[in-house]
Amino acid sequence: MVAFRKIAAIGILFGLASGQVQVQAQQKPAGLPDNYPAKPIRVVLSSQPGGGVDIIGRVVMPRLGERWGHTVVIENHGSGVGGLLALDLVVKSPPDGYTLLLCAGSTMLNAALVARVPYDVQKALLPVAQLASTPFVIAVTPSLPVANMRELIAYAKSKPGELNFASSGTGSAAHLGGEMINYLAGVKMVHIPYKGIGPGIIDAMSGRIQLLFGTPLSVMPPAKSGKLKAIAVSTLKRVRALPGIPAVAEDIADFELVSWFGVLAPAGTHAAIVAALNRDINQVLNLPDVQQKLSGDGSEVMPGTSEQFRQSLARGLNSAEKLVKSTGLKLD
Repeated sequence: MVAFRKIAAIGILFGLASGQVQVQAQQKPAGLPDNYPAKPIRVVLSSQPGGGVDIIGRVVMPRLGERWGHTVVIENHGSGVGGLLALDLVVKSPPDGYTLLLCAGSTMLNAALVARVPYDVQKALLPVAQLASTPFVIAVTPSLPVANMRELIAYAKSKPGELNFASSGTGSAAHLGGEMINYLAGVKMVHIPYKGIGPGIIDAMSGRIQLLFGTPLSVMPPAKSGKLKAIAVSTLKRVRALPGIPAVAEDIADFELVSWFGVLAPAGTHAAIVAALNRDINQVLNLPDVQQKLSGDGSEVMPGTSEQFRQSLARGLNSAEKLVKSTGLKLD
């Protein structure tokens, strides 16, 4: 295990709920319009095609459409920095339950810590349902001569400033994780932010980027085909679904980086609509085929209440703020 002089270790948890909740069938929430939903629901994704948000959205949302008997219109808006275009579209939409945001924790982190949007994201959006939590997979271009974090750190020390690492955007959880490795290991890897991790994966496969932090859903398919080399998962222990990939904590004590995917609605959305959405989303998450698709590569399905999601989101933002302050990381 690598020894560090600055601080022993920091575990980073970005809004991870405490555990799964098996949601029982619920009656119709009081105050819910009899015909809701009466038309297609628009779900805005803070991701370009191919990212974890996109993959999860296209697993869960069509099944909701089947339950409702209405089409779910999925829109990718990952071209805005850090998913902020998607967030802004939803914040400014009518709070009628017909426009929803599906994003990762990175979008909320970016809005709160980097972009400093002109509203409080925790007040402008209502947490509806957490869909899943996920670690990050650290993957390198196949030609890089490293097989684990120990070798990566040694290589980075021998070539300061020559390794580039990709993330889904400045201020994202993956960005903070890479900077934390820089800080703890005393190395200098250069952050290259992308508008979604999909383009970063393409560049890593071609060798234009040496390293990336991505979700298992987005990274493991090219890793399994040999187009990337997965060297670590950002968890305290190895992930059951990925037993052959070491945990970062095996070389950096107590290091942990976990993010979430969830659905949010504009502030002012009626509580009965939020409750109905939460109920139906949880029922979809408990379907065996949905669980299999979402958890097969290391993500954990996380059904639960909207209040649990709100609390975990607040904890995640608070943890990220403390991390930035303790490391002096500049996000401008």
